[in-house]
Amino acid sequence: MSYEAIWAADPSKLHKVELQKLEKDGLDIIRTIIEKYSKEGYGSIPEDEMNRFKWAGVYEQKPKDGHFMMRIRIPSGILTSRQARALGEISQLYGENLMDITTRQSIQFHWLDVENIPDIFNRLEEVGLYSFEACGDCPRAIVGNPLAGIDPDELIDTTEIVKQVNDFFVLNRDFSNLPRKYKMSISSNIYNSGHAEIQDLAFIPATKIIDGQETVGFHVLVGGGLSAKPYLAKPLNIFVRPDEVLKVAIGVTTIFRDYGYREKRHHARLKFLMADWGPDKFLQVLQEQIGPLPERGEDKVIGWQGAYFDGVHPQKQEGLAYIGLNVPIGRLSGSEFIELARLSEAYGNGSLRTTISQNVILPNIPSDKVDEVLSHDIFQRLSPTPSRFLSRTISCTGSEFCNLAIVETKARARSVAEYLDQNVELDEDIYINFVGCPNACGQKQIADIGLQGVLIKTADGMKEAFEISIGGTLGPNAQFNQRLKGKVEASQIHSALERLILFYKENRSAEESFHQFYLRVGIDAFQQEFERVLVS
Repeated sequence: MSYEAIWAADPSKLHKVELQKLEKDGLDIIRTIIEKYSKEGYGSIPEDEMNRFKWAGVYEQKPKDGHFMMRIRIPSGILTSRQARALGEISQLYGENLMDITTRQSIQFHWLDVENIPDIFNRLEEVGLYSFEACGDCPRAIVGNPLAGIDPDELIDTTEIVKQVNDFFVLNRDFSNLPRKYKMSISSNIYNSGHAEIQDLAFIPATKIIDGQETVGFHVLVGGGLSAKPYLAKPLNIFVRPDEVLKVAIGVTTIFRDYGYREKRHHARLKFLMADWGPDKFLQVLQEQIGPLPERGEDKVIGWQGAYFDGVHPQKQEGLAYIGLNVPIGRLSGSEFIELARLSEAYGNGSLRTTISQNVILPNIPSDKVDEVLSHDIFQRLSPTPSRFLSRTISCTGSEFCNLAIVETKARARSVAEYLDQNVELDEDIYINFVGCPNACGQKQIADIGLQGVLIKTADGMKEAFEISIGGTLGPNAQFNQRLKGKVEASQIHSALERLILFYKENRSAEESFHQFYLRVGIDAFQQEFERVLVS
């Protein structure tokens, strides 16, 4: 630890987890896994060390029977075909051929044994990938524009900026012990593909006239986050040139490290510090650290499209197209990922992209080869023209594998979406997000319809159920959705959503989106309709 841990001056004010982190840095677990636990097996791992596994990107899988989940950092979701093939092979060898794409553009494996983790580390490192710090109280994987470099709707290519920031923070012991998890996004896409408002730190596209010239750069938002107490990130009154992004990221992260709260785990995210300080004080402290910056210029974010890209679209490079593929509920096989890698080499430039919406993009396809590409069997399931509801439904891992989740989400989300596709005809997208617990990895607060799993007591015992929230959105006029009063048994979710969506369909104005309809009629109108579901 090369910096002074000013926050550790009074250990009596630290949570017990903070004391454990002072005893042993989370990054030390990587070597311990390789040299000890992979050789001695699952039974040799003490409980406090299991918590440190997060810094290796590893979680104990549910049920706690010796298997692990692992997340792989993929900055901005950009992969080479060689990296994608390596991921697919790891899934085939060690993860029962199962892969999930997360809402942070990462790849998640399941069913891993600790004995095999060193080989997985080696296979990842050979292709320039890492699981390190994909979890834990540290800077997580940086999300951003999966179309960086090929996007007609970006102001600048952010690929190298993301790489620079990622490379600085990964395995950097000056920042491996933060008060809590820490999430960044960097995007220059005008449709907010980095979901800026829910990040601890976000850079969004902006311009400013400096010395008589229009300069392209970024505005900065700080202090967003979801979980049980969601906060929208607050804008700072600064304009950041591209070559200043890393400096600002270091400054904001340093403030979180040194002044963030460490007494209560549920009150430790950067959002709580920002709520107490406010943007003006935060900016004052930031500029004391990194020096003055110009005031804000012109914000260039004009909307939000949920980071969905399905279909065939022209790139900014003439004669090339990208193909956005739907991965139902973010789940696919290692074999499918290897096939996508093969096709990216055969027709493109050997590149794949993963998205926040848990999908995949196949870029750099010659426009005259698109039909030939889509003739391959894999695109029957991973389709560029998916059904409406299945293509706009997101789910967290759920109780199938996650120890924090209290209900099953993945299979249920897919079943509900398929039911809606069969029974509701609609010409407008509705974003539907499922989460299995309050931690909100499925980002339920920003969806048109967000569902959070709960347990309810019935005459037949405890049963899985869901709370439903309505009306979330990001981008300009971002707001979280509002919860409807009442809970619906899991077995009735499909009919409850059908009723709410039909209420929208039958009463909306021409071309009125779900969110626009929600703003016009209000939460009470949806509550009245929901009451009919609860009593039926």
